[in-house]
Amino acid sequence: MENEKRHIAFYIGSLKKGGAERVFVNLADYFRGRGYRVTMVTQYRKENEYELPEGVDRVISDIAKEEEGGRIVNVFRRYRKLRRIFKELQADVVLSTIGKNNFMALLANAFLPTKVVVSVVAEPTEEYPNRSMRLLAKTLFYFADGIVMQTTDAVAFFGKRLQKKCVILKNSLNPVFVRPRFAGERRQDIVAVGRVDENKNHRMAIRAFAQIAERFPKSRLIIYGEGELRQKLLAEIEEMGLTGRILMPGAVTDVPDRIEKAYAFVLTSDTEGMPNTLIEAMALGLACVSTDCPCGGPKDLIADGQNGFLVPVKDDKMLAERLADLLENPQKVEKMGQAAAKLQEEYRPDKVNAEWEAYFTGIVGKKWGG
Repeated sequence: MENEKRHIAFYIGSLKKGGAERVFVNLADYFRGRGYRVTMVTQYRKENEYELPEGVDRVISDIAKEEEGGRIVNVFRRYRKLRRIFKELQADVVLSTIGKNNFMALLANAFLPTKVVVSVVAEPTEEYPNRSMRLLAKTLFYFADGIVMQTTDAVAFFGKRLQKKCVILKNSLNPVFVRPRFAGERRQDIVAVGRVDENKNHRMAIRAFAQIAERFPKSRLIIYGEGELRQKLLAEIEEMGLTGRILMPGAVTDVPDRIEKAYAFVLTSDTEGMPNTLIEAMALGLACVSTDCPCGGPKDLIADGQNGFLVPVKDDKMLAERLADLLENPQKVEKMGQAAAKLQEEYRPDKVNAEWEAYFTGIVGKKWGG
């Protein structure tokens, strides 16, 4: 294979099912398919993980039970083991993501020839929540060869000197969402997809729907996802007398098939980086209503009133008004959905993955022909 001497390594906590993990697995699949040697380094192996593509090697960097000591000792031993791994791998470039992983990737590759690219996938002030972590990020990131951010608002977290190192790269669409827009009659189902936790704030969607349920007796709210708040929210739905109207089927594997014929999609998160679920729903051609949450991902995707609606975080009244507007105006739903579907071309996997490849080629330089 033409690229077999090129070696890229990814570093992440685990491959548990989440947005950043899925992006890493998709990128690993792309680069392996292009003939690169690809290694996935994770600190842990957990249950319910994404499967790695054939040919992608995996290395676990966590220390064994018998190696554990005190907290500070464990940090040093994890660093030492990770550095040994990167020394042995001799990758041309390492891509790391999420919080402290970025620190460890930079420190473990210090003075090695490997290029290091760090990525921040969430609201930076949440990924680095206290003063000491923010100081570390704004200091250690000077030693990164590149910084990948999700949104223009997120880039503003850094000073002007570090901003020059930043690049915004898209997350490619999962290929199963690349399909023609459904053109048939749509049932009045409003759908949401995401982990059922405080930040995703599905309670906001439930309360908004409760305000309009009587006006639109044919409509349902369906929330796909699993999480610690699911049973609590189901109990609240029962108390509202809306058990047959608000459904929570749990996690499903056939999301595009479940939602492509829906009437509208809602995202109610308090914070997001660049929300994959919103990109996927828009690519399918759904009329979408999203919170205008930090760090600005939804507003980078939605032109309010044209290809979707933006509402303030936690404002269930405004969300109810926007959903009612859509339910009363099927022509608007059709127009918004058609406009949203144009996103599919922009986030097409072959296009986006090629942009990542070009970026890494530029980072590595002459060795890759950059």
